[in-house]
Amino acid sequence: MVTLSLGNETDMIVVTTPALEGHRITKYLGLVSGEAILGANIFRDLFAGIRDIVGGRSAAYEQELRKAKEIALGEMEQEAQRLGGNAVVGVDLDYETIAMGSGGGMLMVSASGTAVVLE
Repeated sequence: MVTLSLGNETDMIVVTTPALEGHRITKYLGLVSGEAILGANIFRDLFAGIRDIVGGRSAAYEQELRKAKEIALGEMEQEAQRLGGNAVVGVDLDYETIAMGSGGGMLMVSASGTAVVLE
């Protein structure tokens, strides 16, 4: 379970499960989603300056992916909040690459789930 603070607003509960133990869903508000798209050239630029690759892992890449995930989740949560929800259930995260001619490309992170009102 992830509970995220939205500034001065109430906390948004975000879970991958279809329900939350100990809470009753009183209203289903619909599908909500968020996306973040990063250019592949960002990764090439990062790669050129990376000095922290150890065992095939890159902290710089991981940090960018984390940032993209946070953006996508944040957009999804804001949409749920606009609908009047206090939680998002059944959350799914997807990571996709989009080819863009001449070797370039984009990385897309999308988050989707169902906005609900929990009792």
